[in-house]
Amino acid sequence: MPTRRDFLVGGGAAGMAIAATLGCVALITSFKGGKEQTMNPSDLADADLVTLPSAHGATETVERLKSSLSQKRIHLFADIDHAAGAQKVGLSLRPTRVLIFGNPQAGTPLMQGQQTIGLDLPLRILVWEDEAGKVWLTYHRPEFLAQRHHVRDRDEAVKALGAALADLTRTATSP
Repeated sequence: MPTRRDFLVGGGAAGMAIAATLGCVALITSFKGGKEQTMNPSDLADADLVTLPSAHGATETVERLKSSLSQKRIHLFADIDHAAGAQKVGLSLRPTRVLIFGNPQAGTPLMQGQQTIGLDLPLRILVWEDEAGKVWLTYHRPEFLAQRHHVRDRDEAVKALGAALADLTRTATSP
């Protein structure tokens, strides 16, 4: 005769199986026949993000950004090409690249204030193309990162980082 424990274990297992099945169905239907989801700058309602239009194609925007980083002696840690990764597994994705970069002189004071901000440093900029072929550049506001990690008494460092990001992105996206 089944015990109360048997019913609880069986019910929990059944619940997890149902949740897994629903999750798989949601994942499969989200692919919409292999098509990628559309992404628009208007979808980015988060106040923590800055999204700028670029006057250039994705590759040129990335190259302009890399050149600006190099001129300012800011280390480029990685250039991640998500579209190339998608292509390797037989999926399509419009140009989508993330540049990861930083400078210890700018980031260290923030980490001295609160080390958990190291989860969001070095900084990242996303360069992406929408369904209409328009190229955009998106990044997190340094003020948001400082607030998120409770960095206090580092206002000047946060402002300087914000100004540097604004300059880098303006250079990369302007005509």
